[in-house]
Amino acid sequence: QVQLVESGGGLVQPGGSLRLSCAASRSIFSFTVMGWYRQAPGKQRELVATITSGSNRDYADSVEGRFTISRDNAKNTIYLRMNSLKPEDTAVYYCNAKSVVATLWGKGTLVTVSS
Repeated sequence: QVQLVESGGGLVQPGGSLRLSCAASRSIFSFTVMGWYRQAPGKQRELVATITSGSNRDYADSVEGRFTISRDNAKNTIYLRMNSLKPEDTAVYYCNAKSVVATLWGKGTLVTVSS
């Protein structure tokens, strides 16, 4: 079973930056789409950003221009660079990977934006 492990979360002040990483336990070539979702307290999980195997990117309107998703196939890892963070970005961020046979989730990493 492939595992996805997120890292890089933490406490940051408004306006600050963080970079999240999601490392897969095997090659990510077979995943057609990988992405980041987030879930704030009391809210539903929502899509943040996705990247396809061809490196096509898509972003939620709320993060467009502030967040950047990328992938490093050699390291079996995707990243989420988050700039100009706002308190409303506070959430648990989950890595997601989709193949033709399965959808996988990581356990999440907490991002807290607060002064």
